[in-house]
Amino acid sequence: MKIGIIGAGQIGGNLTRRLTAVGHTVSVANSRGPHTLKDLAEETGATPATVADVVRDAEVVVVTIPLKAVPELPADLFAGAADGFAVIDTNNYYPRQRDGLIEEIENGLPESRWVERHVGHPVVKAFNGTYAEDIVARPRPAGAPDRLAVPVAGDDETAKRTVRELIDAIGFDTVDAGGLDESWRQQPDTPVYGLREGVDAVTRALAEASPERPAAFRAHREA
Repeated sequence: MKIGIIGAGQIGGNLTRRLTAVGHTVSVANSRGPHTLKDLAEETGATPATVADVVRDAEVVVVTIPLKAVPELPADLFAGAADGFAVIDTNNYYPRQRDGLIEEIENGLPESRWVERHVGHPVVKAFNGTYAEDIVARPRPAGAPDRLAVPVAGDDETAKRTVRELIDAIGFDTVDAGGLDESWRQQPDTPVYGLREGVDAVTRALAEASPERPAAFRAHREA
């Protein structure tokens, strides 16, 4: 499968490592340009690319950049992607630490729904609560008792199935977390966020989530 990854930070870098390790063809881009990705390319065999080029013929595109940078992506970002391509959104809203105030999210819009509106294509939310090191350190074969599970939310059932199969192929189980309007269940500080457990525990954690955004993940407001 041909995969384009936008963002080469901890999650993007380790997804590049793991996806190439299982035989996928990966192109990766960041905000600083392909020349800064030489080491990752030499390590993994991935192709450094510009953001404009990284999605060309891609069957899956991973968007894994700071949330505040999403509106800066090109308006025609997905021009040239393969028919029926899927988009994985790994992002989280960190208003105090990084992103600043995003009014729509503060008012209850799920983070990935906000991303979807900006990129102009349905997204599948996955890996947002995964520890980056686990992507390369903790893959397990199907059926292993210590296999970790990743919650996956999205409205496009075909795209969600593609993403779940891809996650299975790199060594993790998945749990269907519902449509994108339910993706708040895996946002920061929910029970499933950062949970290193299997299918049953992840399923329970999703059910236990509250739609109330925790104070630690709301923006400071002037009195």
